[in-house]
Amino acid sequence: MTSHFYSSDFVDLHYYKYGTGEKHMLCFHGFGMHGKQFRGLELELGNKYTFWGFDLFFHKATKLKDQSLDTVKAGLTKSALANLILEFCSANKIERFSVIGYSMGTHYATTIVEELPEMIHEYIIAAPSSIKPGNIIQFFSRNKIGNKIIEKVSLSKNTIVNMLNMLKRARFIDADGHRILLNEIATHELRFNLYASITYLRFLITDEAKLVYNLNKHPIRSIFIFGKHDHAYPIAIGKTFLPQVKNAEILNLNEGHELINKRFAKVLADLLL
Repeated sequence: MTSHFYSSDFVDLHYYKYGTGEKHMLCFHGFGMHGKQFRGLELELGNKYTFWGFDLFFHKATKLKDQSLDTVKAGLTKSALANLILEFCSANKIERFSVIGYSMGTHYATTIVEELPEMIHEYIIAAPSSIKPGNIIQFFSRNKIGNKIIEKVSLSKNTIVNMLNMLKRARFIDADGHRILLNEIATHELRFNLYASITYLRFLITDEAKLVYNLNKHPIRSIFIFGKHDHAYPIAIGKTFLPQVKNAEILNLNEGHELINKRFAKVLADLLL
């Protein structure tokens, strides 16, 4: 595995490259993780794929050229993300690729399929929050009042801890989600990154009709992976969306929300080999 940066006009994008295969897979991790989250796939699929694992915005080494609040609030558009991927692929001589995303990362993967369908070989999303993000995320990211609340509480550790405890008691988030979020607010920088991650990506809203059209029109293999014990994004969130996708492959693993592990890598390898 090697570590690299790609510099565009608005971001220094950090990524890891691993595997030696002829096919390419762009990897988009979950909240609080990093570009190595899918490293387990290298053992199973490294001879078939070269993996490009990005540190997403406000995670690890990736930095916007301007990380001011104004820039965060301006947000990332779908076209800006698509252009960044096009530039990155051109620089690395990638003509066609697969995408894999987990939880928050599924919004990136889905946007790319919406914007660049002719370049996509396989579309793989796990714990797909892009299908149905949940009311609490939509409130904090897209509602003006909600976003102002999360901006204010992000400045105070005690306030945000109390808020997360309240959300858990009200069952807006489950125990796993509560634990994950508590681990991500230990410092002011982490709390800013939480706010920025929620706010900056608010335009990456799935256009269901466009996504379904692209998946059905183009030769894109589609794999949707859920965890049977994932209370945040169970298979039920896809009950109206998934039947619209022709030849959708649907897996419901015996896992919770944190399902990217050795078993996940083996199951996916069995599908892709």
